[in-house]
Amino acid sequence: MLRIIDVRGRRLDDYTAVLPRGSFDVERALTAVEPLCRAVRDEGREALLRFAEQFDHVVPEHLRVPDEALRAALDGLDPRLRAAIGESIRRRRLVAETIETEEAYRSVEVAPGAVVGNRMVPVGRVGLYVPGGLAPLASTVLMNVVPAQVAGVGKVAVATPPQAEYGGLPHPTILAVCALLGVDEVYAVGGAQAIAMFAYGVPELCRRVDMVTGPGNIYVVAAKRHLRGLIGIDAEAGPTEILVLADGTADPRCVAADLISQAEHDPMAGAVLVTDSPDLLGGVETELAAQVERLDTAERLRVSLTGEQSGVVLVDDMEQGLAVTDDYAPEHLEVQTADAAGLAARVRNAGAVFVGGSVPVPLGDYSAGSTHVLPTGGAARYSSGLTARSFMRSVHVVDYTSQALADLGETVQRFAHAENLPGHANAIAVRTGEQVPS
Repeated sequence: MLRIIDVRGRRLDDYTAVLPRGSFDVERALTAVEPLCRAVRDEGREALLRFAEQFDHVVPEHLRVPDEALRAALDGLDPRLRAAIGESIRRRRLVAETIETEEAYRSVEVAPGAVVGNRMVPVGRVGLYVPGGLAPLASTVLMNVVPAQVAGVGKVAVATPPQAEYGGLPHPTILAVCALLGVDEVYAVGGAQAIAMFAYGVPELCRRVDMVTGPGNIYVVAAKRHLRGLIGIDAEAGPTEILVLADGTADPRCVAADLISQAEHDPMAGAVLVTDSPDLLGGVETELAAQVERLDTAERLRVSLTGEQSGVVLVDDMEQGLAVTDDYAPEHLEVQTADAAGLAARVRNAGAVFVGGSVPVPLGDYSAGSTHVLPTGGAARYSSGLTARSFMRSVHVVDYTSQALADLGETVQRFAHAENLPGHANAIAVRTGEQVPS
């Protein structure tokens, strides 16, 4: 089912060109998204209702979900599911509070009387987009809201598509998780138009936000790119992906199951196995064929697993496998090898690393306590997943005494004159009383 890429005997400086990865043409989607965003900016509520009918095939009675609908969704949640979601929230909040926050204020005295401090300030208002297409991603709500709350964000608003089968309201599990987290500003608005609503604001409906987070299809990503600058964004997330780095000690049943677990997200999802064991490869192929047929998502899985974004990379050994992995920079990396912890500790490029055969990616998708909002498409080479720090800004606070300024005045003036900016030098001179000639 998976195509095979054999790099055995080929030691490359960069394996990127030979690795499986699908295309994700955001620029092409921009042509469709730009007029939609303008319509939301200019027409507001009327445009949102028109696009709801066009894209979601329902006109919601309320664009902002009423409080009673949120309460009803929470009351109607299966108690066992409520307990499961509650435990996921507890673990994600514990991790965010314990290892993701920074001190409120730190400072250093760079010279006598010259102090520079750093203050962490949370974003004031965040808009969260939650997809509602192939899978209603209720887990996305907690993965974005919990770190925002821990960071101290003043207000989180959620937008998620209206569903015809629920009378124009969003999926009830998404609403229930919002209610469980105390999020009472929820909009039945989907797609790129939701991002435009957050960016521009809609009079008497939704106040504009400072930052938008959350995944979505290519049109949502295109809207985030188009509106970036007017708002901050978390990332331009593409289709989800998994890379399993495995040797002959790995269980082919588990490897196959884990490749399937991410492939079923989307026909464009990427599933990659990197191994030095032809025997493991044979076992995984057998297991894939058997396990896919047993699942309701089999049709979607076949498209994903046979696409250009998925495949098996055969390597000489785990050293080459590690090099291939770092060049691919996966969103999710599983290390299922004899020395999984040791090999995982050497990985440089990955959104999240799952160590050993007992730690599948779905654990992180839901309840491990880690973030599941991770960089895709190789972006793990330079960016990180969504954490509490993602919602905080660093503000430097400069506090110099008049003597500390005088001690440095000549140095600053000479630098300013070297850049042909005499006004800069003058701002120092009027305070110190000593003017350095240009």
